[in-house]
Amino acid sequence: MLDLRPVGYVVGLLAMALGLAMLLPLVVDIAEGRGHWHVFAQTSILTIMIGGLVAGACRNGVGEGLTIRQTFLLTTGVWVVLPLFGALPFMLGATGLDFTDAVFEAMSGLTTTGSTVIEGLDTLPKGLLLWRGITQWLGGVGIIVVAMVFLPELRVGGMQIFKAEAFDTMGKILPRATEIASRISVIYLAMTLACIMSYVATGMNAFDATVHAMTTVSTGGMSNYDTSFGELHKSAEYVAVIFMILSALPFVRYVQMISGTAKPLLRDPQVRGFFITISSIVGVLTAWQFVQRAHFTEETFREVLFNVVSIITGTGYASEDYMLWGPFAVAIFFFTGLIGGCAGSTACSIKIFRYQLLFASIRVQLARIRTPHGVFTPRYSGKAVGDDVLNSVMSFFVFFTVSLGLIAVLLGMTGLDFTTALSGAATALGNIGPGLGDVIGPSGNFVTLNDTAKWILTAAMLIGRLELLVVYAIFTVTFWRI
Repeated sequence: MLDLRPVGYVVGLLAMALGLAMLLPLVVDIAEGRGHWHVFAQTSILTIMIGGLVAGACRNGVGEGLTIRQTFLLTTGVWVVLPLFGALPFMLGATGLDFTDAVFEAMSGLTTTGSTVIEGLDTLPKGLLLWRGITQWLGGVGIIVVAMVFLPELRVGGMQIFKAEAFDTMGKILPRATEIASRISVIYLAMTLACIMSYVATGMNAFDATVHAMTTVSTGGMSNYDTSFGELHKSAEYVAVIFMILSALPFVRYVQMISGTAKPLLRDPQVRGFFITISSIVGVLTAWQFVQRAHFTEETFREVLFNVVSIITGTGYASEDYMLWGPFAVAIFFFTGLIGGCAGSTACSIKIFRYQLLFASIRVQLARIRTPHGVFTPRYSGKAVGDDVLNSVMSFFVFFTVSLGLIAVLLGMTGLDFTTALSGAATALGNIGPGLGDVIGPSGNFVTLNDTAKWILTAAMLIGRLELLVVYAIFTVTFWRI
């Protein structure tokens, strides 16, 4: 029989940690003096108490380690339970959201999607604005640890190709996954502090700089303003671009840099592919804007660069309504969101390395067609890629495509138009943030969607953040077979 106590113990501890995190916006609300601090006092106590009771009740079941089935349940359970507690401040606070909207907002935060159902962000108490940033910041570091520690072990979506890279090749330097996770957390914190200082240098006040740094480094994209980055100084957009890109690179490479070598980062095919992709898309859209406007300015380049980087990394900030750039640009942005950043980063969506493995497999198949008797092997980073990795990647693409279509159909059945349904499915499954169209586009909001659509999108955010197969595996008969 499957023992759920180790899963409950870890989830309980993480719930307690989330409850402790609620004390930070409590302090901010006290300092602001608007009388909203009691909301976080209540939710913090409740979350810590329930988390503590669950952890205490399951403590006697903690063993040496987790089985594969327990690990699947843990990775999914964390992202199911924590948003329920994270939703409490939105329900009891100044936003007064109902249960559906509150869970949507919390899930969007913790999965670093960045979609929102809150209007009037400019007038909210600072504690709630900080809480939105904290949920994204915690979700960002959480998904890095999951991607580097759990997913390679679970052989999900081709992530097993990084198992040796993360643990074996680092050998004596970092022999244990826990040590890697701790170093990644330190790097993540240092990057956040550097981002805060950089934003302050552009003229942003300390509070805005802190919240936006949290949502930039986590590539989450929740802002303190309804107009997102349109409200902020334009020089801040360049700061955001730098840190969005840095956060979309493999964090294990930063660990290796600190350990004494930058070669893995410079030679990583993911990193090269990521920069080539960004440069190509920015170049195409800049040329398109030049043709449309018949002149070129620094502002044109900045708008294109900022919004392309924001979408490809899944951050979801918007400085302009790119729906007004024409159908060609809109189509480019749609497919850009389905690319994503590097594996082992805070970025979302399909990820660069999967496309690279897909193209490597296609090249080999074409070579075999041309030369039937030849021996050809797909290679990645100079190493032969096994069939298990390729099969895992292909399965991921199939599941992603089928899931995207199914979610879009379900959203259409709730009454949404084609553009809203398709882009909503893509932005939720890819954890991107804004969709397309007048409703959920870069200048829109998800608040007007019906409750059924919001629950579908909430589930899609969870599925997409955990690389699809982790969640789907739990719903198979084989998983629960004794």
